[in-house]
Amino acid sequence: MDYLDWRGDIRLEHSPFNEVDNLILSQLAYVNLDYIVPVKWTNLSITIQEAADRYFALYSEEQIQQFSYYVRISASLLRKLAQSPRFANARLSKFENMIDLDRTKQFAAMHIELDDGTVYISFRGTDNTIVGWKENFNMTVGTPVAAQVEAVRYLEDTTEDVDAELRLGGHSKGGNLAVYAAAMCHPDIQQRILDVYNNDGPGFEAKFLQSEAYQQMRGKIRTIVPQSSIVGMLLEHEEELTVVQNHHSLLVQHEAFTWEVIGSGFVKGESVEQKSELLEITLKSWLGQLDKKQRQQFVSALFHVFDVGDIRTFEDLSRASWAKINEMIRALNQSQEYKLVLMKALKLLLREARKVFFSTRRKKKSANQAAEVQLLE
Repeated sequence: MDYLDWRGDIRLEHSPFNEVDNLILSQLAYVNLDYIVPVKWTNLSITIQEAADRYFALYSEEQIQQFSYYVRISASLLRKLAQSPRFANARLSKFENMIDLDRTKQFAAMHIELDDGTVYISFRGTDNTIVGWKENFNMTVGTPVAAQVEAVRYLEDTTEDVDAELRLGGHSKGGNLAVYAAAMCHPDIQQRILDVYNNDGPGFEAKFLQSEAYQQMRGKIRTIVPQSSIVGMLLEHEEELTVVQNHHSLLVQHEAFTWEVIGSGFVKGESVEQKSELLEITLKSWLGQLDKKQRQQFVSALFHVFDVGDIRTFEDLSRASWAKINEMIRALNQSQEYKLVLMKALKLLLREARKVFFSTRRKKKSANQAAEVQLLE
C-alpha cells in the first residue's frame, strides 16, 4: 500500500514492471470477483477501475467485513489500485473460480493486461476453505494435485488466442501453481513467458525438480520469501531465493502486506532466519520418515475430523460451538484407525523437532567453546 502511495502515479512506460508490481497483482487474485470480471470463455474485459466500481456497488462495507481475512484486505487493495494511474486502466479478463469437494480442488485465476502490452496471469493462493488446505496437504503426497492440473489447463485454454508476452505469478499456493503451469504447458506458450513469480509458495517433490520440464523453465522462476518464511520453505526448491525483510512474527510474515519495500523493489535480506531454517529441517525430516501411504493416511485422518463437524471454512471452525468441537473429538475417538494414524504422525513430528532443537544447541555450544578458546589464545 505504501508503494502505491509512493509510486502509483508512475506509469509503466516510465518505470518498467518490477517485483513489487508482481506481488500486488498476485494478491489481487484473492478478491471475490465472480460476476464482475468476465469469465474465461469470453473475449471480454474490464479495467481495474471498472471492476472496483462494480465491486463496491455490489458489496457494502458491512458485507465485506464478513468475508475472509484475505478477501477483506485484498478488497482494500482493489480500491487503491483503481485510484492508481499505474494500474487503473489494466484490463481484467478470463476469470475462473472453482471449488470441487469431490476432487479436493480449490482453484482461481485471471488475466491482467497491463499498459506495457504484457499479460500477468494471477493464480489465487489458498483461500479460507478447508478443501483448499486439504489440497495443500496433498502436495506432500504427490504431484500433481488437482489444482496443478487445472492451472496447466487454464493457461493453455486462455492463452491460445493471446499473442502478448506473459508473466505468471501467485502468492502462497498460487505461486506453486504458476511454476507448475509454466513448466508443464505447451512449448509455444513457454516461449512467450518472461518470468514466473512464486511469492512465498511451497516447492515440489525432488522428482519434479529433476524433471526436464522444470529444468527448462528454471531460469525464469523468481521465488521470493520473507525472512522467516514457513509456507515458502515447504517441500523442495532448487531455484535461487530472494529474501525480503519483514519485522513481523513467523506466520504473519506470509501475509504479502507485511513485506518491506523501498522505491521499486523489496528491502532485501541476506538469508532466511535460523528459526525458518530449523522449521524447514524439522518438517522435511518428518516427511522423510513417512512414506506416501502414511502421508495420505495422515491427511485423511486430519480432515475426517472436519468432515464430521461439517466444517467447510476456517470461519466455520472459528465459530464452532463447544458442542460441535466435542462432536468432532468423539468422532475421532470412535475411529481408532484415524486416531492411531494422527497420534503416530504427531509423535514423530515432536521427536524430529526435539532432535533438531538439541542438535542445534550442541552445535551452538561447540561454536561458543571454540570461540572462547580462540579468544584465550
